[in-house]
Order: sequence, then structure tokens, then C-alpha cells
Amino acid sequence: MDSLITAAAQALAAGDPLGALKRVALRDDAPALALRGIAMAQLGEFARAKELLRRAACAFSPKESVARARCVVAEAEIALASRDLGWPAKALSAARATLEAHGDRVNAAHARYLEVRRLVLIGRLDEAERTLVDFDYTPLPPALRTSYELMVAGIAIRRLQTKAARTALARAERAARQANIPALTAEVENASNVLNTPAARLIARGDERPLLLAEVEALLASNALVVDACRNVLRDKHMVVSLVTRPVLFALARALGEAWPGDVPRDQLLTRAFGARFVDESHRMRLRVEVGRLRKMLRPLADVSATKRGFILVPQHEREVVVLRH
Repeated sequence: MDSLITAAAQALAAGDPLGALKRVALRDDAPALALRGIAMAQLGEFARAKELLRRAACAFSPKESVARARCVVAEAEIALASRDLGWPAKALSAARATLEAHGDRVNAAHARYLEVRRLVLIGRLDEAERTLVDFDYTPLPPALRTSYELMVAGIAIRRLQTKAARTALARAERAARQANIPALTAEVENASNVLNTPAARLIARGDERPLLLAEVEALLASNALVVDACRNVLRDKHMVVSLVTRPVLFALARALGEAWPGDVPRDQLLTRAFGARFVDESHRMRLRVEVGRLRKMLRPLADVSATKRGFILVPQHEREVVVLRH
């Protein structure tokens, strides 16, 4: 590898895409095309980056399988950065296998990281966590290790595991300092701010206040019955009843939760659930039907009892009812 290619690669590793381009911008050999593609990706020019990487992969000879695999990994990273989740995951897996077979532990680990990151982006958190169990991230350089720890923290935040998230973010901060890339340091700071800013609001006995993520975690582990308007479910620490596909039922449950320990007049429930401005007997009949359905679905957690003027939520085991909302 010549000195210009080496210098361009070092510039990219240091987060200096313009410095890399200065060295290889006028070259069209395969290594230069690959480096130009990565530089353009760092500058946010994803379409141009993909074009250059594909040209690079074609320019490498069939015997240069490792170089071709690295191009696939780079293209996969660009796809993830641009939220293009339609690229073939099998190609990345095959590239990782090639890199592992040729002893390129750094790029193989990078490919594995991208596989896990894709699983996170498409919402397959369980599979992502299983993949992380045997993932050896030690070959990753500081910049990629920072990204890895940010991903681990992101999973922990989605799981409402704030202690694990803080631990991963502390590791990310150390790796970012080693990488000495300002953009990465800023990304870690932004991720840390998620734990220190209100994540939701709590409505309890008529009062409303903001909650940090750690307070949300503590609330969901408590004995309270939570009407979770962030996810359209009702839950306690043992059970979740989803009303995601039943918006009318959830609107009724939320209205009852916000009024607890009081009841809600029938006319207010009709307005909240059906948007009814003029109430007639057909609306009242429909309300009785929907309340019956809600009562059946909530039976393990609470009852919905009729009062003189409307309905009231009666939780099992005499516990608090709260509403969690954005």
C-alpha cells in the first residue's frame, strides 16, 4: 500500500474526511475509490459514497476477497446511516465470514457490530441482545468502540435499564476521549442527556409532573397500576395488557386513569372515546358495549365499575392508579 493510501486511511480513522480526500481525490484505483467512498460517507454524501464503494468492489480483483468484503461492510454502514434497511443482510454476514477467515479481526468485529445495529433499528432487540452475548468488541478501534457502547446504551434505554445505560455511556465517554473525535464526544454527551432530561409525565390523583427515565423505571417496577399512554398499554410489574390496536378502549382507560380515584361522567367518556358532541341513546349503548369489552380485557389488573354518573376504575389489590404520558 502506497504512502498516500496509508495517509488517507489514517485521516479517515481520525475523523478527517477532507484530509483523506486531499490525498486520493484524483485517483481511480480500487483502494483510492474505497477510501473516497468512506470519506464521502463521513461527509454525509451517501449516494455518492455507495457509488464509489461499488466501483471499488468491482475494481478489486477476484483474488482480493478481503478488500471486496471491506467494501461490503462499508456499504452496509452507509445503508444504516441513511436508514436504508432494505440492503441484503446476507451479504454483510458473508463479508464478515470472509474477514474472519482471513484474520481481519477489526473489520470482522465492525461487521458484527453493524449486524447488531441493524437488528436494533428494525426493533429486534431480543435477537440483538443474544448476538451481543458472544460479541468480542475488543478488536474495535476507539471510534467504533464508542459507537458500540452507544448502541449498548441505546438498548438499555429502550429496556428502561438506566443503570446499565449509564455504565455503557461511561465506557463510551472513555472510548470517545481516546478517539479524540469531537463529533463522537458530542454524540456521547447527547446520549447522556437523555438520562438527565424528562422522558415522560406522570398524572396521579389529579396532579401532573415530569419524570426522568430512572423515575419511569422505578414507577414500572412499583406496585402501581400504570395506564401507559406512551405505549397504549396498561401494566403493573407482573403483567402488560396491550390496547395498541384498540384505541377506543385505551381512550376510555386513560380517561378513567386520569380521574382516579374519582369516576368519569358518561358524557365525558363519550367525548374522549368517540368524539361525540351530541349524545343520544345509540352513543350510550355503544359506551356500555365498549366498557364491557374494556372490563373483560382488564380483568387481571382492574375492574370497571358503574357509578351513578358514569364509571370508575377499581384496581386489584387496592393499589394506586397513575397515567404515564409523553
